[in-house]
Amino acid sequence: MPDSLNGASFWPLFAFFASIAFVRTLATYWIARLVSTWTVERTHTERAWVRRVQGWLGGPGAARGRRALERWGLVAVPASFLMSGTKTIVNGAAGILRVPFGRYLAVMALGCVLHGTIYATVGWAAWTAALAAATGSPAGIAVLVLIVVLIALAVVLHRRHSRAAGATLGAVPPGAQAEHEAASQAPSVQAPPAQEDGSTT
Repeated sequence: MPDSLNGASFWPLFAFFASIAFVRTLATYWIARLVSTWTVERTHTERAWVRRVQGWLGGPGAARGRRALERWGLVAVPASFLMSGTKTIVNGAAGILRVPFGRYLAVMALGCVLHGTIYATVGWAAWTAALAAATGSPAGIAVLVLIVVLIALAVVLHRRHSRAAGATLGAVPPGAQAEHEAASQAPSVQAPPAQEDGSTT
């Protein structure tokens, strides 16, 4: 994380971590999808990086990702953002299985939102510790997800309230503003000059 984000508010942190997750995960999906297609078509296999990716696609990690998608469907994609070591294998498997990109993008974007929210609020270390405590309990995991969403909502509402309060303190009351404008536009009334007493001869 850049030093400029140390102590930053929720939205800059959220945008930073969510965007990084979005770019990396999207790249994983497309690389896995392209290389799996090239493997079937037997094209571009002379490239060293393609052979390395082919080795990963045929390994146990990608197999676990495929099993997760086959068992849980697209729910596995956003869920992979909530646990360590699952984003790459699940999203890579989505590319291998050629999940339609429109459907994949929607659930992947949801996962990026969850990912950015965790990092911008409780932090990944605290989240994984809480997740480990709830391992084996679907209800516990659901509660943790709900907590993250509520924390994010509370932060957003608090900041909106703070901005609204600041704007209210700095604003001129409408009645006072109207009185000031009326006074500035009213014509000035000057007293007639005093007449001197005297007699004519």
